[in-house]
Amino acid sequence: MKRRGAMLGLAVVLAVTAGWLSGPAAPPLAPATPVTPRAAAPAAGTPGWEITQAGPEHAIEGFADRVSVLPGDDVRLFVNTTATSYTVTAYRMGAYRDADAQRVWVSAPQPGHQQPPPTVQEPTNTVVAPWQPSLTVSTRDWRPGDYLFRLDGDNGAQQFVPLTVRTPSNAGKIVIINAVTTWQAYNRWGGYSLYTSPSGGKAQRARAVSFDRPYQAADMQGAGDFLYFELPLVRFAENSGLSLGYATDVDLHADPHLADGAAAMVTLGHDEYWSAAMRRNATAARDRGVNLAFFGGNEVYRHIRFEPTPLGPDRLEVDYKSFAEDPYHITNPLEATPEWRSPPFPRPESVLVGGFYQCNPVHADFRVADDANWLLAAIVHNGQSLPGMVGNEYQSVDLSVATPRPIEVLFHSPLTCQGRPDFADTTYYTVPSGAAVFAAGTQNWICALGPRCAADHDDSTTRAAISAITLRLLRAFAAGPTGRNHPAVDNLATLGVRGATPNPAPVVPPDNSSTP
Repeated sequence: MKRRGAMLGLAVVLAVTAGWLSGPAAPPLAPATPVTPRAAAPAAGTPGWEITQAGPEHAIEGFADRVSVLPGDDVRLFVNTTATSYTVTAYRMGAYRDADAQRVWVSAPQPGHQQPPPTVQEPTNTVVAPWQPSLTVSTRDWRPGDYLFRLDGDNGAQQFVPLTVRTPSNAGKIVIINAVTTWQAYNRWGGYSLYTSPSGGKAQRARAVSFDRPYQAADMQGAGDFLYFELPLVRFAENSGLSLGYATDVDLHADPHLADGAAAMVTLGHDEYWSAAMRRNATAARDRGVNLAFFGGNEVYRHIRFEPTPLGPDRLEVDYKSFAEDPYHITNPLEATPEWRSPPFPRPESVLVGGFYQCNPVHADFRVADDANWLLAAIVHNGQSLPGMVGNEYQSVDLSVATPRPIEVLFHSPLTCQGRPDFADTTYYTVPSGAAVFAAGTQNWICALGPRCAADHDDSTTRAAISAITLRLLRAFAAGPTGRNHPAVDNLATLGVRGATPNPAPVVPPDNSSTP
């Protein structure tokens, strides 16, 4: 899918108060809805954590040998630099006073050295950094959460390296899932991603990408997509005071017990690349009563599988984007990697997400469709527009593919994408376990949780509404299976969705990610 442009506003400050909603006949926020400070004041942050000077390409860069660790585990960093010495500073990212980060560790000065150039492994055009480890860092006494290591060379260059310190037990928690598989898919470090090649030709793109390399400096600053698509929601959720867990989608793949006892799992602004085990484990969690929230607009679209590298398991992400080209189409056809919706074994994302990815790029306004829904009541009103909330990718309810019912459309937003008129849908459905599944249906939702969102032109009404809805959602999801108190009320026929009839029979389509 087409990427966003440059990252917007790295430092995210939560500044939402009751009464910001405006517009014709807009009702006030309900008393229980406004974002309020958590019971304990946030701890002091560390201003100045941001990168101010990236330096020339490859002036300093690095990667970790793990995408996540448990608290207390060691992690090895691999650093390449033209500097004669450098330091590493670890920041925990989230809700802190006066900053989005808190410094938790600083290394002694390390001797700088240049590592070997990247290699390209044929026939998959997989870029690998064949480097030696530079230093080992202990995460002893580090709290679970999302961390960035900042590399600072004496040549003035800076870059980040991301690490998730995952929660040992997610019982009773809202689990925030970092979408590292999607970060890696778009990572162009070394010239190849799952989209492009050094020549710019898509035919020569990589068919497998490795975590054994840095994230690119341009756009990503070495941090993957964390700063734009994820940090605003992380800060917002931490500021809510709710009990949170942390993991990556690689952990969701590897651990079928990741969500045992969890209240909810939350994916962030762009979570496109999913393995069969990720789907299987998320679906099983939903069917045990774990609420799910998808805050992006193109979720569970690409089918991937994992293979090991010399640094460990699940560090090679394979996606041929073609059934016939993938050698597995003969040896293990269910694990071949066309899009999930594609033949010969179509298993569309709608069976889990609710919505169905449609088109990009697009930029349109939200249109409120169901102000009687518990998430929207007394926050917005039917017909109200929230500027710029649909983009860059979006999804809608499409009854030509398997779709859970009852499903409720909260925002039904008219748009035109690539010359075709359509609607973007924000959806909510519930299942017999009591779990609720929310899907924003747009990549711009998380942007609106910060005060500097170019997509909505920094519109205070939009920011207040999206913040209030998100807080209401998180609080309800934290309390357990939300569908028990807030069952979905199917409104597709009322909205004129093609193929919809009133009072549909309840249906939960099978996931079928591991069966034809």
